[in-house]
Amino acid sequence: MDKHKVILVTDGDVVARKAVEAAAKNIGGRCISMSAGNPTVLTGEAIVGLIREAPNDPVVVMVDDRGVKGMGRGEKAMERIMEDDSVEVLGVVAVSSNGKDCSGLDVTCSITKEGRVIEGSVDKYGNETGSDRICGDTLSVLKKKKGIVIVGIGDPGKMDFNDEIHKGAPITTKALREVMKRSGMNAAH
Repeated sequence: MDKHKVILVTDGDVVARKAVEAAAKNIGGRCISMSAGNPTVLTGEAIVGLIREAPNDPVVVMVDDRGVKGMGRGEKAMERIMEDDSVEVLGVVAVSSNGKDCSGLDVTCSITKEGRVIEGSVDKYGNETGSDRICGDTLSVLKKKKGIVIVGIGDPGKMDFNDEIHKGAPITTKALREVMKRSGMNAAH
């Protein structure tokens, strides 16, 4: 059985949902819109069921903890998705939250609010931080995972209108394409 190729996005509010839906369409993928929520409403098991029904790859899924410290609903769903034998997680688009007391997570690269690919991280507004680590409320489960592509971006609704839906959500789209490129999957244009 071929595994469904999945990209996880660590945000699920209304603005993020619209950006992720547009970006998934731009890359020729399929967005599981029902995975949106702030916090994530569906269980990981329910999301895996929807992934299995998706007609094409990559399948883009949103997971969100809504700022809960520790293992929130988004992280529980993410962990369940990553453990499923029918799923291959290509990577994660990690949305920065500027969290306080955050030890951070190493990123593979980030996309700035201007659309530049950088080797370090960005803050909630899509600005370079000068660090290799990104802070976000739905990221700590990834610290246990090795070798996964993690692309940081600012919050889709807070990057000086550079990721607007009417512009085609270019920052989120570029982040999804970067995950695909770095994981070896070709992205549609």
